[in-house]
Amino acid sequence: MTSGIQDQWAQWVLGRGYGDDPEQQQRVLADLYPVRDRVLRNAEIAEGEALLDVGAGNGLIAFRAFEQVGPHGTVIFSDISQDLLDHCQTLAQQIDALDRCQFLCMSADHLSLLGAASVDIVTTRSVLIYVAAKQQAFNEFYRVLKPNGRLSIFEPINNYFGSQTNQTKEFWGFDTVPITDLVEKVKAIYRRVQPLETNPMMDFNERDLVTFAQEAGFTEIHLELQVNVTPGAWYNKWDAFAHTAPNPCAPTLAEAMQAALTPDEADRFMAYLLPLVKAEQGTKRYAWAYLWAVKRSKSNAG
Repeated sequence: MTSGIQDQWAQWVLGRGYGDDPEQQQRVLADLYPVRDRVLRNAEIAEGEALLDVGAGNGLIAFRAFEQVGPHGTVIFSDISQDLLDHCQTLAQQIDALDRCQFLCMSADHLSLLGAASVDIVTTRSVLIYVAAKQQAFNEFYRVLKPNGRLSIFEPINNYFGSQTNQTKEFWGFDTVPITDLVEKVKAIYRRVQPLETNPMMDFNERDLVTFAQEAGFTEIHLELQVNVTPGAWYNKWDAFAHTAPNPCAPTLAEAMQAALTPDEADRFMAYLLPLVKAEQGTKRYAWAYLWAVKRSKSNAG
């Protein structure tokens, strides 16, 4: 599925993020569709407006936005991955929508290809977790918005459970006490690739998002934090589980196991976890935040 794709972002979005498994992809999308719809609903889109989707990825938000901006509106796909932009451009061509969209390769904290006050709406989904300069990103969102323009974002709050969950007893939502020694070896691979002290995925919380928005200049800001702990699992097939990378910068579980474990250890690791995965005998924990804000014009600033 990812043949010919060169960069790590496209590899993950189009395959490694769901183990290159179509059924797992559908499970992932089923969770993301409500997120997409909520981000767009918070944006309060009107027909004819210009929407910038930062970190557009596979176009999940941007393609749905076409329906809401209407035939006279514009959707701008922005991403640091040219491969993903090319993928989205191909999809846009297939639905005869190229005349209503732009494709710009740029990072969230440096939207240099857009002028000030050039769009009505900025959306993002799970983008700031990869951006070290988060305040600069918010500054850019504010800069490119027109007066009375709206920002609508979704971000996982990955550090929410850091002090509440005994991380040595669990791996990806599964109780792994009987194989703690092996799990620690595998986790060490992930920590080596993404040290906690420098990982932008872990260096902020929902309160920081509000602060970033205020510092950027937004005077109307709304935030909703959702936290859920439920029985179940994100996976029910071992192959998809083993060949999934938790994010674009990380190895798949199979790659981490190969780097950390001997063949006998890998067999023991798999023998314990495989039945749990197939039976979905885990716990789903997640915390995420929706933030939406308005760039009030001076006449409406109050």
